[in-house]
Amino acid sequence: MTTKIILDVDTGTDDAVALMTAALSPDLELIGATTVNGNTGIDSTTENTLRVFEWIGMPQVPVHRGMSRPLSRPQMTQINPATRIHGDLLDLPAATIKAQPGHAVDWLIETLMASDGDITLVPVGPLTNIAMAIQKEPAILAKIPEIVIMGGAHDHGNSTASAEFNIWLDPEAARVVVNCGRPIRMVPLDATHRALVSLEDCARLRALGTPAGEAAARFTEKRIEGYDATQPMHRAGAAPVHDALAVCAIIDPSVITTHFIPVDIETGGFLSDGRTVCDFRFRSRKPANVHFAMDADEPKFVRMLLEILGRTA
Repeated sequence: MTTKIILDVDTGTDDAVALMTAALSPDLELIGATTVNGNTGIDSTTENTLRVFEWIGMPQVPVHRGMSRPLSRPQMTQINPATRIHGDLLDLPAATIKAQPGHAVDWLIETLMASDGDITLVPVGPLTNIAMAIQKEPAILAKIPEIVIMGGAHDHGNSTASAEFNIWLDPEAARVVVNCGRPIRMVPLDATHRALVSLEDCARLRALGTPAGEAAARFTEKRIEGYDATQPMHRAGAAPVHDALAVCAIIDPSVITTHFIPVDIETGGFLSDGRTVCDFRFRSRKPANVHFAMDADEPKFVRMLLEILGRTA
């Protein structure tokens, strides 16, 4: 039995691997992709998403353009830290296909309301689209069986000392989503940094001889170069592919290890704005609301990528 999902993406390099994994997995039915401002601007995240689907021979997957700025904050004007890893446009041919008409938020609402309550939401960028949809039509909440988020961090951030990029870029949106009352799994840096993909793994991906394997190798090599230069992992020549781990956790939940705890988002801290506040010792006396991943099975994750990305459309 397949799981229906919608991927909400700010497509850079790891989103691209997540999109290919979701589209090619026999265990998932990718209903569509919605794009959001994040790793780069909305024009580029949308173009990148279209490039990915066309590259792997799946131009029929609908792409819907979403929010171009955070929920309530001004658009970020300083240099985006994510561009050091992703760049603006993926190293793939320009798309000849187009995004669907209308706005992603409206499509999310219409699709969820018309569903049987069986579509998992998988936001792997800033949570602006999801929060906006919840605020515009709260009735969609009853139709969402689970939200699987790539974002957040407990031990350390990557945009600031406290905050992970997806949450930091739009913390108000993240706070709406984590407090929405629906089942939530969060795949934070604490897990993704324990499931690295190495240069040797990239060679194995390329050797698959598939469009997805080639693209995943190309993008991950770019990630490794960026991580080695700007935020080295615990071993050189390897980097996380954050968003793909969230997709793999839907296919096989055992690829991550979660703790069911109270989680909230800091939106007003001078030093900690955007921090994912994880109450592992239940000091807040609030009920648990998030299955928060603190570990991941790296060998299993890499095996899954090799198996799925070896497929063709």
